[in-house]
Amino acid sequence: MMMPVFARRVKRSQRTNAVVMLSVAASIFGGIVAAAIIGGYRINLTPSEPLGLWRIAPLDRTVSAGDLVFICPPQTLAMQEARARGYLRFGTCPGGVAPLIKMVIAIGGQPVEIGAEVTIDGHVVPYSDLAQGDGKGRLMTPYPGGVVPRGSVFLHSPFRSSFDSRYFGPLPTSGIVGLAQQVLTYAP
Repeated sequence: MMMPVFARRVKRSQRTNAVVMLSVAASIFGGIVAAAIIGGYRINLTPSEPLGLWRIAPLDRTVSAGDLVFICPPQTLAMQEARARGYLRFGTCPGGVAPLIKMVIAIGGQPVEIGAEVTIDGHVVPYSDLAQGDGKGRLMTPYPGGVVPRGSVFLHSPFRSSFDSRYFGPLPTSGIVGLAQQVLTYAP
């Protein structure tokens, strides 16, 4: 059965309108995402900190213990292995990884001891017990401890399975992108 010419034109017009509307919606969405990234907004999908929308705020002073920061990890063998294991997500830092959101718990000059848990200046860090293996049973080698070098920070997350300085050691402060501020988050 042949479709009348008018009906074919209506269907073609509807398809064209749908394609145009989808293109406009995709362009608007892409523009919003680009503006958010340029404006310093990031989405955290890892359990190390609450899930959701975060903002990178400028750090216009010296970093201190207690600061929650976004930091780009250096391109070391430990970080390359972490990327291969899936601990680090894709992002804008050198090496193609996303910045980490971590709490600074020690700065240059402070002693860090690693045993069953982490101690800094002789004080046990809450929620710092070490995991022997990751979620797939692979061995997690702890950082041996020592004095945090000048120009470096020791990072921590209270999430037991977090990949932080308990395993990779201190990171250079030059990798700090800014302070991490929660915008719209959810802690499951």
